[in-house]
Amino acid sequence: MNNFWYGKKVFVTGHTGFKGSWLCMWLYLLGAEVVGYATKPPTSPSLFELCNVEKLLSKSVLGDIRDQDILKKEMNLFQPDIVIHLAAQPLVRDSYRLPVDTYSVNVMGTVNLFEAVRNTKSVKAVVNVTSDKCYENNEWVWGYRENDRLGGHDPYSNSKACAELITSAYTNSFFNIHDYANHGVAIASVRAGNVIGGGDWAKDRLIPDCIQALLDSKPIYIRSPHSIRPWQHVLEPLSGYLSVAEKLYESGTIYSGPWNFGPEDGDARTVEWVVQKLCDKWDENHGYIVEGGLNPHEASYLKLDCSKSKSRLNWSPKWDLNEALNQTIEWTIAYKNGSDLRQVSFNQIKKYEDCIEENL
Repeated sequence: MNNFWYGKKVFVTGHTGFKGSWLCMWLYLLGAEVVGYATKPPTSPSLFELCNVEKLLSKSVLGDIRDQDILKKEMNLFQPDIVIHLAAQPLVRDSYRLPVDTYSVNVMGTVNLFEAVRNTKSVKAVVNVTSDKCYENNEWVWGYRENDRLGGHDPYSNSKACAELITSAYTNSFFNIHDYANHGVAIASVRAGNVIGGGDWAKDRLIPDCIQALLDSKPIYIRSPHSIRPWQHVLEPLSGYLSVAEKLYESGTIYSGPWNFGPEDGDARTVEWVVQKLCDKWDENHGYIVEGGLNPHEASYLKLDCSKSKSRLNWSPKWDLNEALNQTIEWTIAYKNGSDLRQVSFNQIKKYEDCIEENL
């Protein structure tokens, strides 16, 4: 990685979550000065606490993205160069149980984020993290492109489509590309697939549920064995987010707009394939059980077309699904053995960076 990030001031929302914790550790290694803004870690244990991520930050603010006044205050105090917005209610099944919370966090939280940016003159680049589920899913066998129709069957997916529309509206209304010389802010939204990696304990997500069952020596229960997802290690989309942020900061609005960051087509695998691989890597005798009964609707087939990111950002996945699973198992074994998990995470980030350098 180059030295672009050294000394940059980065405001990260959702820093206590799984993806946010990995991002903050990476930004620390790159020499950035980071302030995080989020509610307390959403799980126990959590990657944030196990790796003591708070000690790597200039400041860790425990605040709700729905509290516009506090968000504005903290962003204005820090005067960041770059804002990366990860704070969200991130789970499909929780969105059926808590639809109002899901919309208030994912929709009004995004509005509040942009209002805080409007109030902070130092900001030059904003990356809003949404989801591959923001697309209207027609169960196509080909990947969705950035200009495909937005939609969303469930409250989570729909709320992420709404967040995309908000991003577009604020860009056009307050940060228009034709008025860049006056406001100086470039904005992008980023859409990624199902991320995996060490330190994810979110409930009702496949890999965390599998890992917990493996640690407890219990059977794994799966509910949609034939559903296909674009699986990828968490560092893959994060590398894309960092790339977009750098381009926005250095080159302005020519890199504004939506970007997909997904795995290669061969890594869009079924739930059952992934579970079987995990079991084989952990213990060949460990098995799984397919649950019966009715479950809330979830898309059965979803892939991303990342041609735009590959051609314009020179971004591409570095770890295939097999390697992503290897890194996840390696991290989990280190956790089981009581290892220094921050150092384990640092080592995995450096290994990923080596792969980036090899492909330059």
